[in-house]
Amino acid sequence: MDRRTVLRAAVVGAGGAAFSGALWGEAFGAVAQPGPSPYGDLLAADANGIQLPAGFTSRVIARSGRRVAGYTWHWAPDGGACFADGTGWIYVSNSEIPLTGGASAVRFAADGAITSAYRILSETNLNCAGGATPWGTWLSCEEIALGRVFETWPGGGRAGEERTRMGRFKHEAAACDPVRKVVYLTEDESDGCFYRFIPDTWGDLRTGRLQVLCAPSGQVTGPVTWQDIPDRDGFPIATRKQVGAAKHFDGGEGCWYDHGVCYFTTKGDNRVWGYDTVNSALDLAYDDSLVTGGAAPLTGVDNITGAPTNRDLFVAEDGGNMEINIITPSGVVAPFLRILGQTSSEITGPAFSPDGSRLYFSSQRGTSGSSTGSGGITYEVKGPFRRQ
Repeated sequence: MDRRTVLRAAVVGAGGAAFSGALWGEAFGAVAQPGPSPYGDLLAADANGIQLPAGFTSRVIARSGRRVAGYTWHWAPDGGACFADGTGWIYVSNSEIPLTGGASAVRFAADGAITSAYRILSETNLNCAGGATPWGTWLSCEEIALGRVFETWPGGGRAGEERTRMGRFKHEAAACDPVRKVVYLTEDESDGCFYRFIPDTWGDLRTGRLQVLCAPSGQVTGPVTWQDIPDRDGFPIATRKQVGAAKHFDGGEGCWYDHGVCYFTTKGDNRVWGYDTVNSALDLAYDDSLVTGGAAPLTGVDNITGAPTNRDLFVAEDGGNMEINIITPSGVVAPFLRILGQTSSEITGPAFSPDGSRLYFSSQRGTSGSSTGSGGITYEVKGPFRRQ
């Protein structure tokens, strides 16, 4: 019996566990399937080599090694987020470069004009993804063994600070749950875990408890529990190996919280998971091996974000067809955009402007395929994003 058959049987056998208060609502009885995008088909590539639906346009806002608003943009742009800034906004982007990684920011005026760019974190190591906090900071995560989380300030003027109580492991992304007052964390290992950090005081990440999600190894739906990590420093025993009941995931990547569900992705098996925070249960939102009736549109599953004006998810590919795919509340998965001529790159850092009218993302290695030099390209897409 192949993996597709085994997984389909497991999901059906579990009754397609429905989420309570989830993005999917009543529709979340099965994994997302290919269908027509609410934005229509992709058109021919524009001058930037990006295929978009009708009504959408793209522009390049920064290139690695080149000046943007007087600042030299970093190499290997990765995870990102947007933050309100007066009448404008700020887009923050990590740099997945060894030893000097860190993060940078671009500030926009109300009309979308770039007004400044600057460094917000320096001299850190392979900063991959991260997450925004409700109090307006950016958590920049190191994707190395014994990696750290750094809290940074998008507006600049304050040095980033280590948050080592959040655990030392190969960090990927973070997502804040303001209702339960916890931060969820993914781990980019082939046997990585899914964690949550419970701060002693919400809004202060300097102290608190680190816990790991626990469930049987083959479980894809159903209830889960949490256990404390005995030694969050992860040495000499890695955090993922300290709790025998911990569930292991194949390459944790992006992480996004929305209305009672924390969605996270795993690249090793091309899945989008959903953790139902209300019922403390796990389910699958997407799995390429459970796609029926044709080829899976979404592969190389990586970074994930949600639209602030509706309930759509946007999932970026590391490889695949160099696409960002949409997953709608009705359970349809379809390409939203595709980058041509950059097959040796990956799409990173998808994030919406606060008003939901613009989507930012990067091609980490661009047309050169190189993480250093002028390979990275950071884009903005503007258009009639759904509002509902």
